[in-house]
Amino acid sequence: MRSWIVVLLLVPSVSWAGQRLATESFDITIDVRCAEGVVGCRDVRYVGVHRTSGRSIRLVGQELHTRCADGVTPCRFLGYRFTSGTTIYDVVDDGTLTVRQGDKVLVQERGVWQ
Repeated sequence: MRSWIVVLLLVPSVSWAGQRLATESFDITIDVRCAEGVVGCRDVRYVGVHRTSGRSIRLVGQELHTRCADGVTPCRFLGYRFTSGTTIYDVVDDGTLTVRQGDKVLVQERGVWQ
């Protein structure tokens, strides 16, 4: 009589397929590099390519969430934040890219998720 032992390996699901956002001036790819179900991921990759010049930038950032009533627990997903020196790149859920330095907005474009 044969006995079979089945070993099931549980590997966290990771989705690195990349979300794409097309704005008037930029093609952006965002890869969330955390296991599915991780809230507040701090390993999110951004690649932005300027449509006219072809210049690109690669950044590492994090997810943005509102805080629940307790002031600590992440609640509603808002989008992503990336920094390069003093420049902050926000990509929000509605497809808006905002690039700013301090109070100065350098770019604000609404795109389409593809």
